[in-house]
Amino acid sequence: MDQRTEDGSAGDADYGAIGSAYSRYRRPDPRIAAVIADALGESRTVLNVGAGTGSYEPQGREVTAVEPSAAMRAQRPEHLPRAVDATAEQLPFADGDFDAAMATFSVHQWKDPAAGLREMRRVTRGPVVVLTCDPRRVEEFWLAEYAPEILAAEARRYPALEDLAAGLGGRVSTSTVLIPQGCTDGFTEAYYGRPESLLDAEAQLACSAWNLVEPAVIDRFTRHLAAHLLDGTWDAAHGALRTRPRYEGSLVLLVSQP
Repeated sequence: MDQRTEDGSAGDADYGAIGSAYSRYRRPDPRIAAVIADALGESRTVLNVGAGTGSYEPQGREVTAVEPSAAMRAQRPEHLPRAVDATAEQLPFADGDFDAAMATFSVHQWKDPAAGLREMRRVTRGPVVVLTCDPRRVEEFWLAEYAPEILAAEARRYPALEDLAAGLGGRVSTSTVLIPQGCTDGFTEAYYGRPESLLDAEAQLACSAWNLVEPAVIDRFTRHLAAHLLDGTWDAAHGALRTRPRYEGSLVLLVSQP
């Protein structure tokens, strides 16, 4: 739990190495943001754990951000509050300090997710909202035809939804979050209908799990996908995704009420 990189990153991704592209490619999508804001209800004070560059922090509320990576903290826009250097497992706040808490694309980076979720519940009076991916569905994405190693690495990162619910405690609801066409938050499935975008090396870098596989895997994927886009193979199999307004993938929202 105390093992952190030189940058301060506490999980399997070193954001000191990959963070330069992160804020450009991982921009919050307003349609996903609306789902999160709705789940937070009328909460005035909100804790954002693993806050990164501030994606999905709700406007018009008093937000306290926690982020262990110095590279991520440095990329937070000036209009957002400065983030506290801490980890989820050891939150430096008193019991019940916040009306609500949130974690988006973060829990899989924690050394001990169960401990982090207990800490979030400890310091929160109301809802705890977690945006994550269901590991059982990650490998259903079309990328599996080109680089199954990438999706296997993705799936291994995410805790089972049942384990997250147990860690959160209280009354937990789980719902699928539909991924919108043209999603501005560049996680892997966000490109479901824009395969050309995944040929961009910086876009690949911002999908942090891609950095867990050998470079040869990424090179093979890039070459094969480029060839299949050129000869029409990808479109013959998946072209309908280009106009699908929303995609039901692995993205899920868990909401725990005390």
